[in-house]
Amino acid sequence: MKDLNNLPFIISTDSGCDLSLDVCKEIGVVPLFMNYIDSEIVIKDTMEQTDIVKFYKKMEEEGKTFKTSAVNIQEAYDFLKELIKYNKPIMHISLGSGISGTYNNFVAAKEMIDEKYPGNEIYIIDSTCASLGYGMLVLEASKLRDEGKNIKDVVDYIENVKRGINPYFTTNTLTYLARGGRVTKIASIFGNVLSIKPILRLDYDGHLLVHTKGHGKSNTYKKMIESIKEQVINPEEQTLYISHSNAIETAVEFGEILKKELGFKDIYYSYIGSIIGSHTGPGLIAVFFHGKNRF
Repeated sequence: MKDLNNLPFIISTDSGCDLSLDVCKEIGVVPLFMNYIDSEIVIKDTMEQTDIVKFYKKMEEEGKTFKTSAVNIQEAYDFLKELIKYNKPIMHISLGSGISGTYNNFVAAKEMIDEKYPGNEIYIIDSTCASLGYGMLVLEASKLRDEGKNIKDVVDYIENVKRGINPYFTTNTLTYLARGGRVTKIASIFGNVLSIKPILRLDYDGHLLVHTKGHGKSNTYKKMIESIKEQVINPEEQTLYISHSNAIETAVEFGEILKKELGFKDIYYSYIGSIIGSHTGPGLIAVFFHGKNRF
């Protein structure tokens, strides 16, 4: 675990990034633990794999559904207030503003910090992404920091590459996404009944869109591969990032297909945590890679 006192600047994020708590400690990144809601009970995300597996089992075996809410301004303010005690520059990489109000509330909290505690150097970055799509930005930012880059260089890098992070998602059921308003109920019923699996992506600003559709697993994989081929840049030089909502076998199966077909250097797998998983439900696979800017 890295000591924040020994680092040149602080990198923070929130638990929607779908990196594990152990990984965050290892790379010296401070996560804000977001909340999800079970009925009226507010539960704090732990970013622990054992808790994530239990979370999905409640969905699968008990039919549980969960809600989330954006990090509010007070929560963001309290989080930043603790970080400025280290007297170091701070960069916070947030869940995308196209998905959540968390980023905008962090910007407002930063303005409050600037007014009450002037002189701090704080950068709030809208990742324009979700899940491991900005988890990979956090990993890359920490690597650049450890290589000796200053905070302005790292912020510039993240701002320059973030819209070239290409996410593609597919799932066995659209029920959970429909409940949260992420896709229409008509699309959900159509897909679930006819086994037509929409392939979803994020647009330039991070809004969730239906990209195309596949019929059955093999056809869905084929269409995702075609889409990735069109967008990816130099796959042999980069890591493919895959997150999944308690579907590790399917994630590894598809990951190996993509590695063979497109030549990615290696693959990084991670669980989709409780925050994003509240909206996706179990069974979703998401892939992320560097490529052309999203459209």
